[in-house]
Amino acid sequence: MTNLELNFENLKNKKKYTPVQILAIGFAIVIIVGAILFSLPISSQSGRITPFIDCIFTSTSAVCVTGLVTLDTGTYWTYFGKTVIMLLIETGGLGFMSVATLVFFFFGRRITLKERLVMQEAMNVNSLQGLVKMIKYVLIFTFSVEGVGAVLFATQFIPQFGIAKGIYYSVFHAVSAFCNAGFDLMGNFKSVTAYANNSVVILTISALIAIGGLGFYVWVEIYNSKGTKRLSLHSRVVIYSTIALIVFGAILMFIFEMNNPGTMKGMSVKDKILSSIFASVSPRTAGFNSIPLDKMTSAGNFLTIILMFIGGSPGSTAGGIKTTTAIILFMTVVSVVRGREDTEIFKKRINKEVVYKSLVITVLGLGIVIIVTMVLSITQSPNIPFEYFLYEATSAFATVGLTLGLTTKLTIVGKIIITLTMYAGRVGPLTIILALAKRKSGKSGTIKYPEDKILIG
Repeated sequence: MTNLELNFENLKNKKKYTPVQILAIGFAIVIIVGAILFSLPISSQSGRITPFIDCIFTSTSAVCVTGLVTLDTGTYWTYFGKTVIMLLIETGGLGFMSVATLVFFFFGRRITLKERLVMQEAMNVNSLQGLVKMIKYVLIFTFSVEGVGAVLFATQFIPQFGIAKGIYYSVFHAVSAFCNAGFDLMGNFKSVTAYANNSVVILTISALIAIGGLGFYVWVEIYNSKGTKRLSLHSRVVIYSTIALIVFGAILMFIFEMNNPGTMKGMSVKDKILSSIFASVSPRTAGFNSIPLDKMTSAGNFLTIILMFIGGSPGSTAGGIKTTTAIILFMTVVSVVRGREDTEIFKKRINKEVVYKSLVITVLGLGIVIIVTMVLSITQSPNIPFEYFLYEATSAFATVGLTLGLTTKLTIVGKIIITLTMYAGRVGPLTIILALAKRKSGKSGTIKYPEDKILIG
């Protein structure tokens, strides 16, 4: 009898979920709850029940802060449905554990050790020390930045839409931009193309996207430091790489699209610069667009795909393989070309395990994009150009939300594939990173096989 009881206890212990598993399950639960709310007649303008596949798709896109939609956000959903989208974006962007922490603070509930461990995994930090304080700062910082963004939007939206609607639109787009979601309420899948010449709207969205894409750790470190000299290597790499990608991306986008009659040719120089900056910032990974994406040049679309795949920074609201991963791989190539054994950044040597992790993350990301692109090309209409499939797959994996128009044409199979890709892009890479981070060097085994050579290049 005692043995049976012990076996039963062992079985119960085996069923305990790890923090990583709790994160994955938590996101799935939030998605399902959102889908159920979307399926209610009160959520749609028509008052009818929305097909559940579209509800799941929209909920996944909101929670995974992607922005891909099969139904027009501005015209299909009621204010109830739009509010659900906004709440799901905030929950997905900050992480459901951060939102749970906010609830705990509100009701004065004590945060347990297990919950702290899940928060640690969600925030992608190495220590429990000061974790709760960090989350408090992140929440205050987030609501403050979104508030400032909403005020700036209000100066443009209130005169256009009135007080009530203008305030709602301002808050919604501030949350969507900061969380790198890309949802908009302008209607007819136009995004913010009507504001291409509006400096306040374009620059505010760009700033919110960039700030949201820096990462929680960087925010805290910038707040606690008085100058760049005191910033860690991670923060410096994130900040400099973000600036470089925005600047060079904008320059290239300006060159590619300045004479394109479908996008920027008829614009003034100021509007061309604004649109170029926006087209460089948005793919990292927000999903807004101020110029028609389907009319961009092939070079512009390819540059967008690259920017989408790189994405934002670790521990942020953005997706992609992350800026630090791309920089580490790039500097590894530079070091090899220079004949140096170690990867060096800012006169610091990068641990080889970090380099290996960066390579694994990139290869896995490429693998997902390639497989999804191939599956879409097989399951969808054969008349659609291959470029559309690659664009859609990259956008879904990197949780961007930009599309060339394929999303609304997806079959049920295509919607399922993109839904799973968005979920994998939001949860999968994070899970992989956390799993790799827990590996301990020196566990490769006691047996070492003889070394041999393989010809490469």
